[in-house]
Amino acid sequence: MGKANTHCSGQTWVQYAGSFEDVRGPDYAYWVVAETDAHEGPVYVRDTNELYFTSVPAGTNIPITGFKEVAIRKVCFDDDNSVKTVRGRSNMANGMTMDLAGQLVICEQGSKTERARISRMNRATREHETIVDEWFGLTFNSPNDVVVKSDGTVWFTDPSYGFHQGFKDAPLIGNYVYRFCPSTGQTTVVADSFIRPNGLAFSPDETVLYINDSAAILGDGASYDVTMPHHIKAFDVLDGRHLHNERLFAVVSPGIPDGMKTDTQGRVYSSSFSGVKVYSPGGDLLGEILAEGVANFTFGGPENNILYMCVDNAIIAARLAATGAGDHNSPGICD
Repeated sequence: MGKANTHCSGQTWVQYAGSFEDVRGPDYAYWVVAETDAHEGPVYVRDTNELYFTSVPAGTNIPITGFKEVAIRKVCFDDDNSVKTVRGRSNMANGMTMDLAGQLVICEQGSKTERARISRMNRATREHETIVDEWFGLTFNSPNDVVVKSDGTVWFTDPSYGFHQGFKDAPLIGNYVYRFCPSTGQTTVVADSFIRPNGLAFSPDETVLYINDSAAILGDGASYDVTMPHHIKAFDVLDGRHLHNERLFAVVSPGIPDGMKTDTQGRVYSSSFSGVKVYSPGGDLLGEILAEGVANFTFGGPENNILYMCVDNAIIAARLAATGAGDHNSPGICD
């Protein structure tokens, strides 16, 4: 067991290696940002000082339509942390990120009556458009998480959770990881070795892509099979487009990995049932920011050193010394 920290609000971190002190830093702090149904897709926008997120799925599984719904909301830090609804019906939105133009890129899982897709939403007008919604004419399963590389390509995971949770029809394609190139319109399967591919994140220099598998959660919200994958794999990225040298990076416990990020020093952050675990670039567990029930999280704040964690009934923040990787300053061109 590691070294633990306790505040008046309870224990907030556990340290397993001395280098975790470099992650926390001397100005570490931990607080509740807002009490709200924040579940997935957190994205911090620096120019407006806002945090976008997707809500906990609500509704009833009607046999014909499998209807459920998710809202896209935001926390407005310059307005006393008020929570505002941006899009009340979002086609079961899940993971989100920002593109090179500063617009919101959204994983829409779809339903039995509406196609799954990766979409783009203009933050000013709230208009949205399709980026990609098929692979060789076949509709996606339930797009789960997405990242935009510095060359503008869109990388996303597509597990079949929607089917197992009752709001999607049976899958037409496998549980794949995709790369979409906007300049060519080409969608390519880059990995097919996952049972439930979920979170993904590039290393700071984008030479390594981390992808986790959350198959230990079967999808019905109650079952957990410890013999199924709950790990992170690492791949080398060749020519900016191909994944090679698949290897195990870390097994995540308790629970499953879900959201995932890296910091500027190449450390890897993964959610688990107990909080956000922090790994060295070599896969050693350094410590954990405790936040029970966290599904997804992101770096944010003016210095990109605040970890915002969605725990279904609240958003919790931790100020660190580490800063998040992945800010894109200028668009590139994909081949």
